[in-house]
Amino acid sequence: MLVHVTQDVEPNGPKTGGGRKRQRGWLLLLVLPYLGLCFPELYVRTRPIVFGFPFFYWYQFAWILGTTAILWVFYRRTRRTDSPQPNQRASA
Repeated sequence: MLVHVTQDVEPNGPKTGGGRKRQRGWLLLLVLPYLGLCFPELYVRTRPIVFGFPFFYWYQFAWILGTTAILWVFYRRTRRTDSPQPNQRASA
């Protein structure tokens, strides 16, 4: 018989509401790619040209790279530092 045991105990004591509030600030960081690409009328133009690509194309490509960096920063700042406990098996 398999028994799944979970522990809701924080290793550094009980969690306060401050951690959630701090995480909400990092969630706002995820809005930047949306706002940067949401209004195409702001970036539908050909000049300036970079490496032969019109602004419209390289601006969107820059957001792909920028969004990757933003997601990496968000992950590093919001991940839990404690590792999950492996499943414990108990025999009956």
